[in-house]
Amino acid sequence: MVTVIDFAERTNSKGENFFALVIQGGLEMVKSQNTGKYYATAKKASVVSTFDEKTCKGLIGTQIPGSVRRVECETYNYTIKDTGEIVHLNHTYVYLPEGETVEENVFAGEVITQDKF
Repeated sequence: MVTVIDFAERTNSKGENFFALVIQGGLEMVKSQNTGKYYATAKKASVVSTFDEKTCKGLIGTQIPGSVRRVECETYNYTIKDTGEIVHLNHTYVYLPEGETVEENVFAGEVITQDKF
């Protein structure tokens, strides 16, 4: 299950505004490469929508069957908000409906690079 945790107004290449839902997957425990200790995290992704702002606000907290998965993509620069550090990443996170795999969507040509977080 994923949960709608927020939304954001975006602008497409034609200059038209739209809203994207920010979704978050479940709790994951990850082992730190530096300390060897575990920490809690959750993956996030952005999903475009046809909803207006009022509808997006009302959807916060809604749970949807599926997961957020890591997908390789072209390298891009990402600025860490807290430190201002610029890092180079070659992955993004996408929503996958329950029962589907990344491989199925990539080979079907359906995976679209989402906005980076």
